[in-house]
Amino acid sequence: MDQRTKDIQKITLWGAFCNIALTIAVHSASDLVSDIIVIAFARISAKGKDKGHDYGHGKFETLATVIVSLMLLVVGVQMIQHSYQQIRNALDGNPLPAPEMIAFWAAVISILCKEFLYQWTVRVGRRISSQVVIANAWHHRTDALSSVGALIGIAGAISLGGEWTILDPLVGVVISIVIIVMAIKMSLPALAELTEASLPEETEQKMLDIIRSVEGVKGVHELKTRLSGPYSIVDFHVVVDPETTVLAAHEITVVIENMLRKEFGDETQINIHVEPSDDSL
Repeated sequence: MDQRTKDIQKITLWGAFCNIALTIAVHSASDLVSDIIVIAFARISAKGKDKGHDYGHGKFETLATVIVSLMLLVVGVQMIQHSYQQIRNALDGNPLPAPEMIAFWAAVISILCKEFLYQWTVRVGRRISSQVVIANAWHHRTDALSSVGALIGIAGAISLGGEWTILDPLVGVVISIVIIVMAIKMSLPALAELTEASLPEETEQKMLDIIRSVEGVKGVHELKTRLSGPYSIVDFHVVVDPETTVLAAHEITVVIENMLRKEFGDETQINIHVEPSDDSL
């Protein structure tokens, strides 16, 4: 298991441990499911190339990002439906029951624990460029944000009277919208990758600049790029002098590969087609 996969497994296991503890006291079962998905798919993604997957298993991590994002979207939709129903009930003369102090402290503990898990997990996700870990971090934050709404409602009811428990679902609507927007924002890049979207234009231009800077390269065209999980896959044609020997052409491609991998990572997959310039015609 490589270090990147170990980091994903470590941070997710810590999150799962906390979620198990909080599931007993509060409501983090959906987070625990997402933890399991992240660990399972990260291990598959790290398998590398095999007979059935010539380009590796990187897109399993991308698929996990889509699944976790969709789970996050479902949580947001369920929260907004629940908050809407509570508001309707309150307006119909059926306010939420007055909370007890134990509910206040349960909300405080949930906020502190889940926000800590979010901050820790999202830092790891950004450091290792793992969208699925970042998406899973937001599952931690959903509980923290929902507990903020509960805390506001509880505090309002305690200090202003029981009818102010409506603050909980009102804040819940706003928080639900934030969660839904984040779920969509995280799923779109993953969906683009699964549908073979190219790398950003500026990234492709940087690749072209690197290739053209190599001595012996007279031109480059047919550049095709895509992602496989955290790794880039690059295909292109490089033009060399028609008098270049096979050995010299091979050495040019080795230089290109080394320079691209130095810039974009050792796991970058590069496929180069060498062809002579028009001088040979």
